[in-house]
Amino acid sequence: MSSHHIVKDNQEPALIIANGAACSDELLGQLLEWSPVVVALDGAIDRLLAKRIKVDVVLGDFDSLTQANIAENQNDLTFISAPDQNKTDLEKAFDYLIANGHVAVNVVWATGRRADHSFCNLSLLAPYRESLKITVYDDYSRVILLPRSFEKWYPKNTAISLVPLGIVYGIRTTNLLYSLDNEQLVLGYRNGNSNTAAEDGIVKIEHESGDLLLMECWD
Repeated sequence: MSSHHIVKDNQEPALIIANGAACSDELLGQLLEWSPVVVALDGAIDRLLAKRIKVDVVLGDFDSLTQANIAENQNDLTFISAPDQNKTDLEKAFDYLIANGHVAVNVVWATGRRADHSFCNLSLLAPYRESLKITVYDDYSRVILLPRSFEKWYPKNTAISLVPLGIVYGIRTTNLLYSLDNEQLVLGYRNGNSNTAAEDGIVKIEHESGDLLLMECWD
């Protein structure tokens, strides 16, 4: 599983491989195939080298690895030293992609393992709302930050969760089993977990303000 670069276009989503629980090789291979740029956080590089996965950029503080050790196993690498402790390595990877003209990114290995890392990684979708379209994948879910108005076709009974980051106001839904009509969700008090598409067809979700995660989930 070493190749990518079928597409060389910043409009195609880049890929960030973080340092949480690994996803399946099948999912990772699908995302690698269409990614013009692959950025690895330095905490994941040992596992990626073991899988012989080709990456373009390694980013982090390199506190446990050296550039020379990584370069022995990979050619044409860009090393981004990011020692700033005020941002996580995932934030720094987002900043790197934005600075290099990317508008979309898929992220894997960002959930699982430590609960604090998983929660913080998902919450990072909010501050990048205007600058980067971020999709987080693992073997059981796909997570995006919803725009103010969202429409997508789903099969009946598709599991869809709406998770607010803070308070989200004025939520209206169409074709969800548990519909919302100008209502609000509040993190920790009222979430929209385990909703489903009521029928085959378009699900529409609108909200007036706040940051609302959509989680497409499967077992």
